[in-house]
Amino acid sequence: MAADEQTVSVIVPNYNYEKTLGACLDAVFAQTHRPYEVIVVDDGSTDRSREIAARYPCRIVAGGGNKGVSAARNIGAREATGEILFFVDSDVALRPDAIANALAVLAADPECGCVHGTYDTRPLYDDGPIEHYKVLHAHWWRRRSVGRVSTAVFALAAVRRSVFAAAGRFHEGLRDAEDVEYSDRLVRVAGIRLTDTVVGRHDDCAGFRAMLREQYRRSLPLAAFAGSHRMRAGSVAVNPALGVLVAPLVLLSLPLGLVHPALWAVPVVCFGLFLLADPGLLPFVRRERGSAFLAYFVGVHLVAQLAIVAGAAVGLLTRLRGTATPQPLSLAEARR
Repeated sequence: MAADEQTVSVIVPNYNYEKTLGACLDAVFAQTHRPYEVIVVDDGSTDRSREIAARYPCRIVAGGGNKGVSAARNIGAREATGEILFFVDSDVALRPDAIANALAVLAADPECGCVHGTYDTRPLYDDGPIEHYKVLHAHWWRRRSVGRVSTAVFALAAVRRSVFAAAGRFHEGLRDAEDVEYSDRLVRVAGIRLTDTVVGRHDDCAGFRAMLREQYRRSLPLAAFAGSHRMRAGSVAVNPALGVLVAPLVLLSLPLGLVHPALWAVPVVCFGLFLLADPGLLPFVRRERGSAFLAYFVGVHLVAQLAIVAGAAVGLLTRLRGTATPQPLSLAEARR
């Protein structure tokens, strides 16, 4: 069947996203390839989200309480009838050609079962410099990984219905790193592509503390399974390991300069390694926002890596103490 003849079910998980849900749905209904159906799965919102969704010709499905994005996506997939499931988060507004371009990628590679996209370099709503840091970094790590990969991110992603059935449902015990866990099953049944032709503008966190909490929280599963995923060929690394490892060394080595002036070389070298850990990132930021913002970006990026280290360390300690953490699902378990 030709790509332009395939039926597409758009699945939008939502929890208290009244700020962005309208923009998300405006973009969905403005697609050059019109969706066959649009399903908004409301995960127990307490704001005006359901009222906003009701203004659109979409189907609103109750998620049965705040069970998390994995449960919402599973409900949407179960309700959908299209040949292609297109997942888009409710804080993302797709470019008009996003669905059409996703179908073209799938049609060009019959072995590809899932294609996911990139964020625009501009946020959906401009809420300040932290959001610009987040959006630029999120765009960059996706762009540098474009091609055949072993990681899928479902903020804006299309998957063949048959492939979703083969890989099984999302792990509902996870509220972070659920994409990573799912990717390990998905790559065993179909190819995955990351493309820069499927693009959306994202509304990210705008506060410094909120950003650090998010980085910390998302790093907790590293010891359980996300760390091993990074070792898989073709995995998409948000932050190269070198940058994460040397970030704390920059701060820990600073007191050496007080012992002897020559020892200032140690933190300088560590900082240099930190700057070089993700080749191309800093020139990209400078081109996009200029030298002044680049200096701000580097400072925020350094602190963000420290939050990642803290999260990974706490996750490891939790694992060593034997505290129960959700484990990955097998293909058999996921299909039940």
